[in-house]
Amino acid sequence: MKGLKTFYICSECEYKTPKWMGKCPSCGAWNSFVEDVEQIAPAATAPKRVSMLPSSDNRAVGFSDLEIPDYMRQNTGLDELDRVLGGGLVHGSVVLLSGEPGIGKSTLLMQICDVLGARHRVLYISGEESGGQLKLRAKRLGVVGSNLFILTETNMENVLREIDKTKPDMIIVDSIQTMYSAAVNSTPGSITQVKETALSFINKAKSDGISVIMVGHVNKEGSIAGPKVLEHMVDAVLYFEGERQQSYRIIRAIKNRYGSTNEIGVFEMSDKGLVEVTNPSEMLLAGRPRGISGNCAVCTLEGTRPLIAEIQALVTPTTFPAPRRTTNGIDYNRMCLITAVLEKRLGLKFYQHDIYLNVIGGLRIDEPASDVSVALALISSLTDRIVPDDLIAIGELGLAGEVRAVANLEQRVKEAAHLGFTKAIVPFRNIEKRSLSLDSIQLFPIRSIYEALDLLGRD
Repeated sequence: MKGLKTFYICSECEYKTPKWMGKCPSCGAWNSFVEDVEQIAPAATAPKRVSMLPSSDNRAVGFSDLEIPDYMRQNTGLDELDRVLGGGLVHGSVVLLSGEPGIGKSTLLMQICDVLGARHRVLYISGEESGGQLKLRAKRLGVVGSNLFILTETNMENVLREIDKTKPDMIIVDSIQTMYSAAVNSTPGSITQVKETALSFINKAKSDGISVIMVGHVNKEGSIAGPKVLEHMVDAVLYFEGERQQSYRIIRAIKNRYGSTNEIGVFEMSDKGLVEVTNPSEMLLAGRPRGISGNCAVCTLEGTRPLIAEIQALVTPTTFPAPRRTTNGIDYNRMCLITAVLEKRLGLKFYQHDIYLNVIGGLRIDEPASDVSVALALISSLTDRIVPDDLIAIGELGLAGEVRAVANLEQRVKEAAHLGFTKAIVPFRNIEKRSLSLDSIQLFPIRSIYEALDLLGRD
C-alpha cells in the first residue's frame, strides 16, 4: 500500500530487518520476527519521534539517604487473587494480566472493580468494548461501581489527558495491545506501539502513585503478544490458565516484585462470574473413581499451599511400531525418565505399550515430589493391581530406583490426613532426619521403588 513500509522486528531484542528471518542475527532467538507496518511521512512533515515520558530533574542520591517506602496494599476483594499478588495490590505498581481469549480476564477485572470502587476512584479503559457492553457485563455480575469510571478510548494522548482530569487511584487497561500513540509511526498492536504505550502507563503509575492493571493478549504459542521487554518493565506478570470447556481457572504469578511467584489462585467460572475455590484439593479429588487401576493421589506444593491431585495412567498394548506417549499436566520428558527407570530396575515392558498420563482438573505438576505417584499409577495400570484409595504417594525417584527426600513433608502429610487419607508412602530419608507421626495416618517410609510394590493391592 502506498505510504506504508513493511518490515520485521524481533520480539526479543527489537532488531529490524526488511525481510523475515528464521533466526535473529542479533540475539540468536528462533522464530521471533513479527511483521510490523510503519507509515511513511514526507520529509518536510515527518513528525519527530517523541517519547511520552515527561522530562524529569532526577539526581543521584546517596544510598544511606534512601528510605524504605511504606508500600500500601489494597485488597481486591478476591482472596485467591490477593494470595497470588503477595497480599494485595501494591500502591503504584503495574500488573500485567494475560491469558487465552475467553478465559475470563475481563470478568475478573470487572469483579474487583466493585470492591476497589467502594474505597477508591477506578478508571476502566476499554479499547475492545463499548460502554453499553461493559454496563451489561457489570449488571450480570452485580457490580454497582459507585466510584467506577469508564473510558472507551484507544488514543494514548487522549487517555493521558483524561487520567489527569479524573485523577483515579487505580487504572485498568483492557487491553494494552489496542492502545496507540499518534507520535509513533506504527500500527496499533505493533511491538513499538505496545512498548511506548506501556511505558506511558508505567510512568504514570510511578510518578502519580496509581496502581495499574494491564490486560495482555497472547499469541498462538501462548506467550504474551508484543515485545519480551514488556514483561521486564512491569512489576508483576500473572497468567490466567484453564480450559474454556472446563469451569475451573488458575491464576499463576510468573513474575512478582512484591511477593512469591510460587502461589496460585483457583477460581470456578459460574453464571455470576468467577467464584473462589478455597479448598482446591477437594475440587481436584471430586468424582475420583474407586477400586480402579492406574489411579494414584499425590500432594504437591504451590507456594505455601498444599494441593492433592489425582494422577491417572492408562497403559495399553500398542498396535503401532513405535508406542505412543501422551501426557497432560506432567512434563513429557519426566514421564519418559520414570518409564525408563521402571523398565530398567523392575523389568516392566512399557516399550510394548502405549502410555497416556493425565492430571485431573487441568492442574500442571512440575515438582519431582510427584515421581513416586506417577510410577505407581503406571505400574498399577500395566499390572492391573489397584492402588488403595486411601493411599497417597510422595517422593522423588532417582535413576537407580531410589526414593529421595522432599521438602515440607509434614505439611503435605497433614493435608492428606485432613482429606481422609489413612496411608502415605513417604521417603525414608525424611523420616530418618525428623520424627513425624500422626494418629490419623499411617506412614510407609521407603528407600526405593521396589518397596512401594508391596503396597499395591494391599487391603
